[in-house]
Amino acid sequence: MSFAPFVLVVSAAFIHAFWNLLSKRAADAGPSFVFAYNLVCCVAYAPWVIWLLKHNEMPGTWAAIGGIVLSGLIHLAYSLCLQRGYQVADLSVVYPTARGTGPLLSSIGAFLLLGETPTLLKVMGLLGVVVGIGLISTQGDLAAFRRPGGQAGVRWGVGTGALIACYTVVDAYVVKSLGVHPVILDWCSNLLRFLLLAPLVLRNVDHARARMAGRWRLAVAVGLLSPLSYIFVLFALDMGAPLSVVAPAREMSMMVGALLGIFVLREAVGRWRLIGCLVLVLGVVLLGRG
Repeated sequence: MSFAPFVLVVSAAFIHAFWNLLSKRAADAGPSFVFAYNLVCCVAYAPWVIWLLKHNEMPGTWAAIGGIVLSGLIHLAYSLCLQRGYQVADLSVVYPTARGTGPLLSSIGAFLLLGETPTLLKVMGLLGVVVGIGLISTQGDLAAFRRPGGQAGVRWGVGTGALIACYTVVDAYVVKSLGVHPVILDWCSNLLRFLLLAPLVLRNVDHARARMAGRWRLAVAVGLLSPLSYIFVLFALDMGAPLSVVAPAREMSMMVGALLGIFVLREAVGRWRLIGCLVLVLGVVLLGRG
């Protein structure tokens, strides 16, 4: 991967961790918050999209349209799953687990479905991810899984990570193979999420307004930063960076997210959770190199 795509991916990792911190602060707002920041996305990035549509030919094939719709549906499920995870568990549990599960599941799928040969590095990477997630979620005490709610963060983190793996593959295909511009893909995906959530929110406007009280600044920030971080990744892919390298490189955001949980949210993070993050990052790197 050349220098320019590398800078884009690293910048995306830091931006991604920061907007997840903001999203965690608004966890109680649930779908109303997802609706609000998608509204901000659609409005803020509309001028850029209009300019691109005027100066670039948009693929009008059914494959491109279907890819955009599929991307939007997966991203909606991802947004709701992530927000629910932040309602029931710490940022320093859900976020690293979600980011680590994506490469884990992608590698397992490649072994089982595509017939790829598991190398020693990949096997060590898989073990590293599993052990890292275990240490993060239990802080070195396996009895934590038997306590009430002890598995909640892992369940929602793994679910979110599975959706990350799905949309990463779909979006890479839409951008690289179908020729859809990264900004247009991301904007259309946000628009679809907004339209699908609108009936749910409009059914009880007073409830949604109460949920969003004092959280609109967070929604504006997430609405601006969330697309930017992912657009950076899509641009890196469009510049020729291989998905097998981009996906693991993004995962440095796991450590950033864990540190934000410690120093900003004051979450109870012991040495075992930090060790787990390091093991998880190492596992992801080994998956990418293997």
